[in-house]
Amino acid sequence: MLLCMRTTIDINDALLVAAKSRAARDRKTLKAVVEQALRAFLAGPDRAVADPPAVPVFRGRGVQPGVDLTDNAALEDLMNAES
Repeated sequence: MLLCMRTTIDINDALLVAAKSRAARDRKTLKAVVEQALRAFLAGPDRAVADPPAVPVFRGRGVQPGVDLTDNAALEDLMNAES
């Protein structure tokens, strides 16, 4: 027996309009379109693992003396002073 659960979610207005339009075009219910999209999303690869972000590599002398990479406020002050 397939269990169906009723739930409420907030969806961006433009996304909902697009989903309703797709449902009408395909002669499906909104529920069917949302379920199909969710199944496809869950079956796909985990993007965090599949596509790691490229890490830029720079040549140079490294961190300037006195710069603490763990101090966000100091880094922001340094960046604002240089601009």
